[in-house]
Amino acid sequence: MRERDIVFMNRALELARLAYEAGEIPVGAVVVKDGEIIAEGYNLRQTDKLATAHAEILAIEAACSKLGGWRLSGCTLYVTLEPCPMCAGAIINSRIDRVVYGIEDAKAGCLGSVINFNSYPFNHAFEVERGVCADECAAILREFFAQRR
Repeated sequence: MRERDIVFMNRALELARLAYEAGEIPVGAVVVKDGEIIAEGYNLRQTDKLATAHAEILAIEAACSKLGGWRLSGCTLYVTLEPCPMCAGAIINSRIDRVVYGIEDAKAGCLGSVINFNSYPFNHAFEVERGVCADECAAILREFFAQRR
């Protein structure tokens, strides 16, 4: 883990809190290139009534818009929860170089928990760093779901 990973994950956690306040599952994501945040997103599935409005997808779309193309080579995605199949597919297709996430998703995680997309011969593989700010990422999800019960 790199020191700057904590800084960027803390921003993803701030975005997760915005999702929480909006009544969304609290997941936040940022895309970083050359040490600078170029895009952000947080879950908006309920708000936007869209199955694809995951934090990662929204951050990836914003990064593509900012850079003017679909290739996000040289970028790192920071996300508070391990990406699902849809988001892992978007990571592959956007050519992101590195993914840093907080906690595993035992029900839908596709970077090692349920399945590992990097173990298949897709046209792109990426570096993965797990467990960055894991306690904080777990706490916000635990609090959200405790409140919903």
